[in-house]
Amino acid sequence: MTMTERDDVSATDGDGGGGAGYGTAGVRGAVGSGRAFALMLVITGAAGLLAAWVITLDKYKLLEAKAEGTTFTPGCSLNPVVSCGNIMESDQASVFGFPNPMLGLVTYGMVIAIGVALLGGARFPRWYWLGLNAGTLFGVGFCMWLMYQSLYVIGSLCLWCNLAWVATIVMFGYVTAHNIRHRLIPAPDGLRRAVAEFHWVLPVVWIGAIGMLILTRWWDFWTG
Repeated sequence: MTMTERDDVSATDGDGGGGAGYGTAGVRGAVGSGRAFALMLVITGAAGLLAAWVITLDKYKLLEAKAEGTTFTPGCSLNPVVSCGNIMESDQASVFGFPNPMLGLVTYGMVIAIGVALLGGARFPRWYWLGLNAGTLFGVGFCMWLMYQSLYVIGSLCLWCNLAWVATIVMFGYVTAHNIRHRLIPAPDGLRRAVAEFHWVLPVVWIGAIGMLILTRWWDFWTG
């Protein structure tokens, strides 16, 4: 997805919604976004919501099977490594005292709502954008903790979890880039220009690094 400075616009009170709009007025007024950025929120939010929904259904089926004395194997349990069931039955799957996907059902749904609002021309104040950034920071931090637990403690992968990780990384990267470019997060001019030009680098490198960790963690399995 390409989101240029001209597309990811700042629409502030009094600037007429001009394409550049990165001055101090963008900090004082309400800030919107371009269509590509809004679609990114909708798509990544939908991907995360889908993952959370499927995991929630499979978790329910696992609990139902246990209550009935039967067994249930999630559809994404493909082999000893790609085994969603191992993840769902781990202690890490309910770290807050309830199934983790329930948190995703709420938060990813909120991201979709924000993206749809932006598509409709909504503009939000600085505190709102910073709140979204804080939320995505928490989300990506939680995903990275779950990634570590999955790779090095539980020893299994869940494909739906992987989808949620990717969606959250992309979401966090672009929300942070948006806020830096619009001066909502203070940054030197050089950094702001670099973010505008190379906004795709952080998500690509981050996801690629996770892919390499997965590959090396089970190298013998993949190549055996």
